[in-house]
Amino acid sequence: EDGRVDVVVHAAGIDDPVAKGHIYEAAEKGEPVDVLSRLEDPTWRRIHAVNLDGTFHILREAVRTMRPIGGGAIVTIGSSAAFDTLVGYPHYASSKAAVHALSQSVAKEVIHFGIRVNTVAPGPVDTAMAARTPESVRKRMNDGSAFGYATAEQLSESICYLASDQASNVVGAVLLSNGGRFTV
Repeated sequence: EDGRVDVVVHAAGIDDPVAKGHIYEAAEKGEPVDVLSRLEDPTWRRIHAVNLDGTFHILREAVRTMRPIGGGAIVTIGSSAAFDTLVGYPHYASSKAAVHALSQSVAKEVIHFGIRVNTVAPGPVDTAMAARTPESVRKRMNDGSAFGYATAEQLSESICYLASDQASNVVGAVLLSNGGRFTV
């Protein structure tokens, strides 16, 4: 209403259901996972185009909008897979690791304009994307966590914190929200 954009949350992203199928197939046969040799260039580019390029475009537009008003908060969504990837997910893991690096680089650049950029790196979250994951793969993704898949509401609490004034001194952070699967 007042022409201001104070907070931007970029939560769009995709994974690869074909790769999940290959992971499932290998688990069912008791064989090693072989996704990389079957990964097609268009799939590699699509994952990176949505996850990384999409983040770049949102960051750029958010900064262009926030800079004239003197500040704001931007929260991007990365992934714990950037640190502790599931075997067979090189394209997803690399796209999300790049989201972390991009967000941190932009954070250092734009803090001088009063704009804070931070990232939430969730583990598995119970979303429509996760619902396409075969049960045996879901089980492997759940290993190491007492909490299982996070809810969207749990993830939103981390996002809201980073967007809030309570995080006014938090810049360029990657906040793990992974139910204790691992720590960094």
